[in-house]
Amino acid sequence: MQTPIPITNNAQWRKSTWSDQGENCVEVWRDSQVAAVRDSKNTAGPMLNLPVSALVNLLGIVAE
Repeated sequence: MQTPIPITNNAQWRKSTWSDQGENCVEVWRDSQVAAVRDSKNTAGPMLNLPVSALVNLLGIVAE
């Protein structure tokens, strides 16, 4: 079992500046070691949780 990511209600989620006026995009939260990605339209829904290093690798692949 994995340890839950400690995301609080006042966590600072970020959206891309390329998003569609804040709609139809993903939001990212991170601290020094872990990151979470969620759908901006369903913020109470499931999140993708991963190490920050994996998020950096994923973003590098997507940007190509």
